[in-house]
Amino acid sequence: MAAVPTLLPADPAVAAQELPDFPGDVALYRSAYRNWVGEITADGLWACAPAGPDQVVAVVNWAWRHGWRVRARGASHGWSPLTITQGTASDAPVLLVDTAAHLTGMSLQSPTSVRVGTGVTLEALLTYLEEHGLGVTAAPAPGNLTLGGALAIGAHGTAVPARGEQRLPGHTYGSLSNLVLSLTAVVWDEASGRYVLRTYDRAEGDCAALLTHLGRSLITEVVLRVGANTDLRCVSRTDIPADELFAAPGADGRTLASFLDRAGRVEAIWFAFTEFPWLKVWSVSPTRPLTSRHVTTPYNYPFSDSVPRPVADLVGRMVSDEAWYLAPVLGNAQYDVAALGLVTTLSADIWGPSKNTLLYLRPTTLRIATNGYAVLTSRAQVQRVVAEFTAFYRERLTAYADRGRFPVNGSLEIRVTGLDDPADAGVDGARTPLLSALGPREDRPEWDTAVWLNILSLPGTPYAEAFSSQIERFLLRTFDGEYATTRVEWSKGWAYTRDSAWSDGEVLGTAVPGSFGEEGWGRAAGVLDRLDPHGVFGNAFLDRLFR
Repeated sequence: MAAVPTLLPADPAVAAQELPDFPGDVALYRSAYRNWVGEITADGLWACAPAGPDQVVAVVNWAWRHGWRVRARGASHGWSPLTITQGTASDAPVLLVDTAAHLTGMSLQSPTSVRVGTGVTLEALLTYLEEHGLGVTAAPAPGNLTLGGALAIGAHGTAVPARGEQRLPGHTYGSLSNLVLSLTAVVWDEASGRYVLRTYDRAEGDCAALLTHLGRSLITEVVLRVGANTDLRCVSRTDIPADELFAAPGADGRTLASFLDRAGRVEAIWFAFTEFPWLKVWSVSPTRPLTSRHVTTPYNYPFSDSVPRPVADLVGRMVSDEAWYLAPVLGNAQYDVAALGLVTTLSADIWGPSKNTLLYLRPTTLRIATNGYAVLTSRAQVQRVVAEFTAFYRERLTAYADRGRFPVNGSLEIRVTGLDDPADAGVDGARTPLLSALGPREDRPEWDTAVWLNILSLPGTPYAEAFSSQIERFLLRTFDGEYATTRVEWSKGWAYTRDSAWSDGEVLGTAVPGSFGEEGWGRAAGVLDRLDPHGVFGNAFLDRLFR
């Protein structure tokens, strides 16, 4: 389920004084805000939960008339300052609009499309689809994300076609945004001089900017293209050394690319200072393999859904005693927990409807900070990207450790997806999501794949930002357009200085817009500004990003 915000009922007299003329049928309350890892927090902001799209419009028009900004809130399962920025004061003219309370309707529009409110969680959506024999190719691992939040940042899973596999109708190997057939947004209407609801079909030009809008709009409802559900087998292994899995291209053995060819769906989780990653490989399996355990519900790795005692004890010592030198011990403890847990919970080989293997992270998992990047390249160059990156990562981690510094105490996670091919939506003239990290490059049609890279560390880890800055510079320098290019993952950490994320002026002002092309970035920014000329849907960070 979506996170339940902390609610403090509003004193009617105070509400009337601080929010005069607020729509009377929309209940107000005070609410704290906390992002996923607790690095961006605010206390006592005004919030509301509109009962439907019409109330959303009334709230937005009130905010515009009174000089307030509106920030849609779903599950708050993100890292970057796209909702609110750190330091937002309780008396700031910022109104949280909670979508998960009421914008949760779901109904089939046709045998291959579903109408969904943006406050619906991914788990609820995938469950509804499964009940109707429908599903998606890939999805993010946490089920508590709201659909609106997932679409705002172009959320993804991990999937490319296996050798010989044909894409099923209604499916995509790209982001969830690429499944949108139409969406309903709150936009400025010049003729009436107010904000209104307007529905955009996928073929409309303005829709391209709204498909992945980074919080610069507010979407109340979407219609998604979906296809027949599939049964997936997920096999986990912890016996392949990193040197073999991430070997240079052309090497024999059990490489990441070899698993992509065979199954198309992989994830590698490499705990810091260990030698054997946890590799998950999904494959389409219409019937249950003899060795697989049939799973009828999601979240089948209980050892990662909650923090085991050995890991919790180490984390507690590292944080409270500043014993960051225990990072290698923690990495090996996490590996041991995973390797043993896969055996004891009979989860090393599971099979069932797609939802039950795609969703595997509960909100009770260890809250940890992460950076995020997508490296766009051709399928043939995936192993090269992985090999070059992991070699640099290992070298830097070792160099830091040799100086008594341990900037990573979580894991490196690697996933691989296809790009957003608008033809997957099955709509003539369908537009590509302009700001999706998976948007294809027109000048590089051979680039059909993205390698997703995330490095995880506990919040407050010394030297983590400096390390991440070096990683980011390596990505931008190495994958610079010759055979691959780097884009940021919107919901994660990026634009690092030595001291903080989302702060490097060159990355914010040049590298990020440049990775989408000057024309595409400018077009998206122009549409979002035109549909919200008063900046109601924004904050200081977004103002800087789009200036």
